[in-house]
Amino acid sequence: MQCAKCKKPAVTFIRYSGRHLCKQHFNEFFESRVKAEVRRQGGLPSKGIIAVGVSGGKDSIVALHMIKKIAAGRPNLEIHAITVDEGVEGYRPESIPVVERNCKLLGIPFHIVKFKEITGKTMDEIAKIDSDRECAYCGVFRRLCLNTEARRIGATYLVTGHNLDDTAQSILMNFCRGDVNKLARLGPHKNVQPGLIPRLEPLRAIPEKENALYAILNGLEVHIAECPYARSAQRNQFRAIINGMELQTPGARHAIVSSYDQILPALEGKFSTGEANKCKKCGEPTSGKVCMACEMKERLEMPGKK
Repeated sequence: MQCAKCKKPAVTFIRYSGRHLCKQHFNEFFESRVKAEVRRQGGLPSKGIIAVGVSGGKDSIVALHMIKKIAAGRPNLEIHAITVDEGVEGYRPESIPVVERNCKLLGIPFHIVKFKEITGKTMDEIAKIDSDRECAYCGVFRRLCLNTEARRIGATYLVTGHNLDDTAQSILMNFCRGDVNKLARLGPHKNVQPGLIPRLEPLRAIPEKENALYAILNGLEVHIAECPYARSAQRNQFRAIINGMELQTPGARHAIVSSYDQILPALEGKFSTGEANKCKKCGEPTSGKVCMACEMKERLEMPGKK
């Protein structure tokens, strides 16, 4: 098939827009939306430090390269990469060198923070203690590790590689759980909370497959593997639901996120997103008295847990 813009051979078909695009026009289409999303979220500052959470997968590597590209020409703005080493043998050790090589290519400082140092246990150890909730622990502890390290290096924003699919899944998950309070607090964050580095999500409007295609077309090195604990994640059910909706109605993911963005002001009005409390155990920001990370650490030490 031919590109809808220049009649060159197309590399992809964008189902939700009905257009075939060649490499050049796909790249332009991709990058223009990422830049527009960054502007919509407030844009990058002219100086300071931007931290990027980088696992080595396609989304985080693409986010790293795009933030570096957008920040070009701002000599007083530093980009740093942070990788969380959860302690998953056979998975994380293979991805860390990929991140290191990308950072070296881009001239970006690279930081590693380990679960063991922050939580006292590796993910493999946690899985042996509570095999039913591995992904729940991982999500909470990863956020803690990223926020702790971003704060330590003095970052103004923490960039994550969350894509359109991730965002639509999170919205649907919280609706189905009835967790409307959490819906009001999903990133990206407009309000700066003391101790919490606000999130920036440049790929929020980009489908997962388009991130993969951008990485392939532009020769970006990524780590292609699935975490061995991801198979049991509840998110997989919502991924299947949304994929089915998108297959039947192209643009469904965009519609979910767009609808959420329109009702967000009402959610924020009802569920205050004012200043967070400090966890009485560790001092980290929390909406309650004790943060979820501390609650989970306590759960791991409960009698009966092996």
